[in-house]
Amino acid sequence: MKPNLHARQGLLASATAAAVLMSGCANMTETQRNLAIGAGVGAVAGGLVGDGKGAAIGAAVGAAGGYAWSRYMENKKAQMQQATAGTGVQVTQTADNRLKLNVPSDISFATGRADINPSLRPILDQFASGLSQQPGTEVMIVGHTDSTGSDAINDPLSVARANSVRDYLASRGVDSRRIGTEGRGSHEPIASNATEAGRAENRRVEIFLAERADVAQR
Repeated sequence: MKPNLHARQGLLASATAAAVLMSGCANMTETQRNLAIGAGVGAVAGGLVGDGKGAAIGAAVGAAGGYAWSRYMENKKAQMQQATAGTGVQVTQTADNRLKLNVPSDISFATGRADINPSLRPILDQFASGLSQQPGTEVMIVGHTDSTGSDAINDPLSVARANSVRDYLASRGVDSRRIGTEGRGSHEPIASNATEAGRAENRRVEIFLAERADVAQR
């Protein structure tokens, strides 16, 4: 059973507070302090992008060194901003050093369908470009729907959309073992579902690209 929003927020706050308190202990080494802070940041990141397991997985990622914002990532961000200019796709750097593409419904999928719109393919082609030469990168794809319809329809639809993006990237040379997918249905809206404009914002796919800190530093 998935935790509700308040429970998730409590978990994130607890993880962050614990990391801050631990990092202030006088007898901790620099490495221990960094691991504590990393675990807290990772838990927050995991909780924001996952269900109940997300915070635990995120904490493990943070403790292991988390993600790095390398020159490659900065160049990839600039590349994707140029490739998506005027499309409505938002390209940002997340708090945990991942590149995020927020792809709106008007260029990603038709209502109720999971097959990729032709207008999305050039963007995914550009995203996939060069990733096969970057073994330290990881991709996470998260599908979302609006609140129209039931969870029995929306939940599997959001997963199917994420999987469609994964399969397309794999067909362009990205190792599918480095691509994770999740579907959130209508559970994480970014706008009001009371209006058509809001529902259109909520129907989206989020694509995350990350580079492991231990790999980037080599």
